[in-house]
Amino acid sequence: MCGITGFWQPGSFAGLEARTRRMADALSHRGPDDSGVWVDEVAGLALGHRRLSIVELSAAGHQPMHSSCGRYVLVFNGEIYNHLDLRAGLGDTGREWRGHSDTETLLACIQSWGLKRTLEQAVGMFALALWDRQRQMLSLARDRLGEKPLYWGWQGDMLLFGSELKALRAHPDFRGAVDRGALALYLRHGYVPTPWSIYQDVFKLPQGQWIDIPLGQGAFVAKAAAPQPFWNFNEIVAQGCAQPFAGDETAAIDALESRLSDTIGQQMLADVPVGAFFSGGIDSTTVVSLMQKLSAKPVRTFTIGFSGSEYDEAAHALAIARHLGTDHMPLLVRPEDALDVIPLLPRMYCEPLSADSQIPLYLISKLARQHVTVALSGDGGDELFGGYNRYLGARRVWLRLQSMPGPVRRACAAFLRSLSPAGWDRLFAFAKPVLPEKFRLAIPGTKAQKLADVLELDTEMDYFRRLTSHWQDPASVVLGGDEHPALMTSPASQPQADCFEHWMMAMDAQTFLPDEVMAKVDRAAMAASLETRAPLLDHRVVELAWRMPLCMKIRDGQGKWLLRQVLYRHVPRELVERPKKGFGIPIDDWLRGPLRSWAEGLLDEDRLRAEGYFDPAPIRTRWCQHVRGSHNWQYQLWPILMFQAWLSSEGGVA
Repeated sequence: MCGITGFWQPGSFAGLEARTRRMADALSHRGPDDSGVWVDEVAGLALGHRRLSIVELSAAGHQPMHSSCGRYVLVFNGEIYNHLDLRAGLGDTGREWRGHSDTETLLACIQSWGLKRTLEQAVGMFALALWDRQRQMLSLARDRLGEKPLYWGWQGDMLLFGSELKALRAHPDFRGAVDRGALALYLRHGYVPTPWSIYQDVFKLPQGQWIDIPLGQGAFVAKAAAPQPFWNFNEIVAQGCAQPFAGDETAAIDALESRLSDTIGQQMLADVPVGAFFSGGIDSTTVVSLMQKLSAKPVRTFTIGFSGSEYDEAAHALAIARHLGTDHMPLLVRPEDALDVIPLLPRMYCEPLSADSQIPLYLISKLARQHVTVALSGDGGDELFGGYNRYLGARRVWLRLQSMPGPVRRACAAFLRSLSPAGWDRLFAFAKPVLPEKFRLAIPGTKAQKLADVLELDTEMDYFRRLTSHWQDPASVVLGGDEHPALMTSPASQPQADCFEHWMMAMDAQTFLPDEVMAKVDRAAMAASLETRAPLLDHRVVELAWRMPLCMKIRDGQGKWLLRQVLYRHVPRELVERPKKGFGIPIDDWLRGPLRSWAEGLLDEDRLRAEGYFDPAPIRTRWCQHVRGSHNWQYQLWPILMFQAWLSSEGGVA
């Protein structure tokens, strides 16, 4: 894992190296082991790199790296897991290799095959910038599932790019004006969706795409360049639904286990110690089980828990770790330990991100980095195999709601919104004896508020959008903030699936997964200089998963059926079957307690009005209701607080 950056500033001959080094050093946490800068003064191009040494620890892996023919210069972030196979596929037995780095392999493949074919053949996670000296062409590319970040954009006639916005901000000519349309999107989703960023004229390169920017033809022509796909998720969805897996259930389980075993075996290869994040959930336990099966020694596993809290999973994970025989290291966190992380978040995340699980992710990354340099995770299992609650019984719930007359639905919605958390406690205390067990577990007021919203909707697409939105009308909160177009509001760009559940999974895999989940994991781990790898997001696993019919993912009201069958071959069912908890912390209570003073300062009415981004009225109303306990507005307030904290730190430009 590394950090890449660079810029093109035509007519700028002085200070290229110093500016690029400053940009690269802003990414030192991503690459503490080595740094490099290369400039082409005639072209006005500069490339910078920070290295976290994982494969080929010697100077033979130093970047920026030049091809053997001298035509190409490359900066690369990520891992190509099949790079030794790619070397063999070149068929050039007379080539003299400088080392065994995957960066050198990529350059050799590009030299022989060109960039597009190389991207299509590569298996891994990556973001890269390639300079073709002969064509005067700069190419940027990002992996298929968006595991690695890459920002790029124009500031006047200057092109900037980097792994994080920190690097772009380090350039003295970076303007950094907040994009209010992107801010409105952020309030809706809790993250800024691709291709937008929080800054005007700066974008995220979409996953599975690359862009050729012809710098040699000048800024006017270069600015017209647009990204294009080398792998298309919607096509994978359509093909998988049209041509489902032909075997029986046993064959499907065998195929998934075989594919995962091969993938995990590749991802365990490194020249540094490797371990795994381990919550004891289905996804991470499947990954750890197969890791341990493939390993000749105990795998190092890391779990975090909050002592005395409903979020504590340490004891459960320990029982499974003992069964598997891993070298297990739990971290029991006190609330004050987690609270200490909150002031670090604005600098850790280069644009606002509202996921509260970023806090435990950073803490477990710090723990893991004391023992390993690489950690595998179970990310992606929910989106591929139907794990989120919104997939389970979604169509059934929707059809039942729509069977009610409109006036009745609206009256029910008004009643649900009128109840305070205390009211919900009284209601469910009265109803609990007659409720099925699965409903007794789902009584928080936040779910009731979502249900109230859903009762008023007319289409499945609106239903999904409402379920996944924090603020339902961000434009009423962000001053001058009309939402930019995004996948959620662009039907022509959305996947064509065979059912509503598959459609939701495909939407999440292209939005929530790269822009929230993987962004969160990348920044938290990189802040600790730890590389993370996600075997379930190997594109071959993804393609196989999409060939599986829905009945092999969701069955009897439970998700991840197929993944569970693989896991049951290695861990007894009774050790892993439990309600899904997620990876969160009690932010709602903390906002009424230890975080109240901090939040009050950020949400001060005069401050909000002076900064000029938000209408203070709806925010102050929700804040007062939350503090009183009449409502739980955690999911509306936390995005605001994370933006305010980011704005007031070195990350924000007011």
